Amino acid sequence: MTHRPAVFAALLGLTRAASAIGDFWVQSDFCARVKGASDDHPVTYKDPVTGKEATHGTASGHRACLQHCLTYTATQAIVAGAGARALGIRVHPAAAAAALAISFTTHYAADRRVPGKGLLERIATKTGKGGFYKLADFGINGAFHLDGAWHHGWETVAALVATTKATSR
Repeated sequence: MTHRPAVFAALLGLTRAASAIGDFWVQSDFCARVKGASDDHPVTYKDPVTGKEATHGTASGHRACLQHCLTYTATQAIVAGAGARALGIRVHPAAAAAALAISFTTHYAADRRVPGKGLLERIATKTGKGGFYKLADFGINGAFHLDGAWHHGWETVAALVATTKATSR
């Protein structure tokens, strides 16, 4: 049996790395810009290759967020799976699936940032962090930092779930 704290630390490190890769390298520019679009707050996206502009509403925002969360979660599965294998950690398939479901669901909930209606903005406002959420000056972007803290917290939960029944290879 693998020592659970060491397995947890390893999986948490792997999911953190995969999160950054999925969010900043794998996510397309289109998804990054359109995933918070709604009919009340449409987003105009100009394709950098064709120069064509199109305005996107709720349906496009949901699709862009879904596409991002799918590629983000796939990145986590690949990185964590390969890393666990390289480290000699056998993760139980059900625990891995549950951890990835937590990651996907919480990531989607946070990344559908419809102005005034997004989950993180509502939580920030209710907890007295609304001003920080809206801060985009002095080299700080509050929404970005609160988003990252949200993801880090849920990745920790997912890593704990993933260590359930983990063993050595």
